[in-house]
Amino acid sequence: MDKITIKDLEVNTHIGVTVAEREHLQRLLITVEMERDLAEAGRTDMESATTPYDVVTDLVRQVCTGRQRKLIEAVADEIADAILSRRLAVAVTVVVKKFSVPHSQYVSVEIRRTQ
Repeated sequence: MDKITIKDLEVNTHIGVTVAEREHLQRLLITVEMERDLAEAGRTDMESATTPYDVVTDLVRQVCTGRQRKLIEAVADEIADAILSRRLAVAVTVVVKKFSVPHSQYVSVEIRRTQ
């Protein structure tokens, strides 16, 4: 299956298990890999035959900033659901990176969902 990838989209949001953690904006990096047939888009060079990147980027930002969450797992799941429910892909993999674990580069969650 063909793939479209948006890698490390930066979003600032209120997230964390504790109230104190949620009080401050935290930086997340989000990667979205969408699987769909891109043959027609390649043949015809028509925008309507692909997934519009700006729509997905806006959708990811809306999910992340729409409400506070405790877990990056919830963020990843809601992003995947939003993409699949709008039929922007037949399968999606979402990686969410958070920079809150001391002495580590980041903590991340990766999920894959299909229609």
